[in-house]
Amino acid sequence: MHTTRTEPLRSADTTGLRRVFAPAVWRDWLSPADWRVLYLYLLTRLAVGMTAYCALWLFPGNPETREPAKFGTAFQRWDWYHFVAIARVGYFPGSSGPWTDKWDNREAFFPGFPLVLRAVHTVVPHWTLSGLLISFVSGGVAVVALARIGRAYRPGTSVDQDAVLFFLLSPCAIFLAVGYSEALFLAFALPAWLAARRHSWALAAILAAFATSVRITGLFLAVAVAVHFVVTVRAHRRWRAVPWLAVPALPVIGYFCYLHAQTGDWMAWKHAQERGWYRTFTVPWDSWATTWESAFGHLQTTGYGIMFQAELVAMVIGLVLLGLLLRRRHWGEAAYVGVSLLALGTSYWYMSIPRATLLWWPLWIGLALWAQGRPRFRTAYLCLAVPLSTVVALTFLTGRWAG
Repeated sequence: MHTTRTEPLRSADTTGLRRVFAPAVWRDWLSPADWRVLYLYLLTRLAVGMTAYCALWLFPGNPETREPAKFGTAFQRWDWYHFVAIARVGYFPGSSGPWTDKWDNREAFFPGFPLVLRAVHTVVPHWTLSGLLISFVSGGVAVVALARIGRAYRPGTSVDQDAVLFFLLSPCAIFLAVGYSEALFLAFALPAWLAARRHSWALAAILAAFATSVRITGLFLAVAVAVHFVVTVRAHRRWRAVPWLAVPALPVIGYFCYLHAQTGDWMAWKHAQERGWYRTFTVPWDSWATTWESAFGHLQTTGYGIMFQAELVAMVIGLVLLGLLLRRRHWGEAAYVGVSLLALGTSYWYMSIPRATLLWWPLWIGLALWAQGRPRFRTAYLCLAVPLSTVVALTFLTGRWAG
């Protein structure tokens, strides 16, 4: 009796495992359209690697050197040092903190990426390789989700591939390939928005919560999900899902409580932003004026000056995008972009707005929609964006400020 009962169970379990790991399952999980955008993604990752390799040989720190620096050093720039320091020793190692001299204001960075980095490092001993691996996998998830959002807008067209192509070749695309938090954020944020469009509110809220643990921008996403819920829920009668809309705020609350316990300051995150990056609240017209003066007033070195010029261009693009979204009554997307612009446009000066364009998925979807039936527009975009993307990549990979 015992043998006859357990043997079929073993057979069924084995069959189930074979089904899970069978190639056909993965082919069904990722459609041919998904594989096409992943092919684009892999090609652009190879292009970034080639650019980094050439940068190390052509632009060494010491012009007289006979050997290039190690490959990983090209990616060890700026914010990376904050992320790896948090992953290694935490936010307040020993007795150090904002009260010590030359503090690096690391509490300005949310814990999501450092936590994942520390977890991956337990398997991959090299810190830089761990960060690159996180961004590589996260970027793959993000482009598949972006493509699926594009197909939801206009099925049966090339909107999905165009959106991914425009996104991956955008001027600041280098930040998707380095040990920064943009790719990981998008790996949660884009599936969250896709879930919201399908009215899977619990899943959208949980994914948005993960996004919020990575960047404060997750709260902007939560606003977009809430707005989309309000404008669509009448047709679906799912008001019982309202409590889920509060879930994305939990990581922020938890992080701020942690900072208060360590520093006694409920606004420790904001004060770190102010000390390290001059992100003090400023009325929008003064922020524009300060950025304009930094861009064209010969107050900064040329490298910083041109980046401030890019900040102004990115702000204009964001405002145009916001206007178009409002005109077309895409209220959720408009809320996301609008809150982002409000946060970025009310600092002492504009900072990292070009990088923020990577997080504006309505921009890439909108450009792809506009490119349908307009091959000249597609060609023009690629001819203009690719050189800019290369310049920004070289700027970052050689240790210069790239936004």
